[in-house]
Amino acid sequence: MSVTVDDDLWSAVGDPTRRRMLDLLLSDGGGTATTLSEQLPVTRQAVAKHLGVLDRVGLVHGTPSGRERRYEVDEAQLARAVAQLSSVGATWDARLRRIKQIAEAIQRGQQS
Repeated sequence: MSVTVDDDLWSAVGDPTRRRMLDLLLSDGGGTATTLSEQLPVTRQAVAKHLGVLDRVGLVHGTPSGRERRYEVDEAQLARAVAQLSSVGATWDARLRRIKQIAEAIQRGQQS
């Protein structure tokens, strides 16, 4: 399976705070910058900026909720990210198997 890797998407999820935010949004069924900042060691303003990054790559979508926006994870985009990760992982697994085969062949040649 060949999947095109989206660098912007992986840049967004490369940040540990944003990954934690995605975890919280998934477990809580959504949230606002305020509710997320109460569970994270960063300010509400920092959370809002992180949510903006996640929104730009389509991993979350915000809808107005009073004076704030309520964010939820876009499960289709998250599934796309998981497919990309699986594809990249499979590619690296194949490369590492090939490297191991080469190293074993070299080692057998040196033992002869």
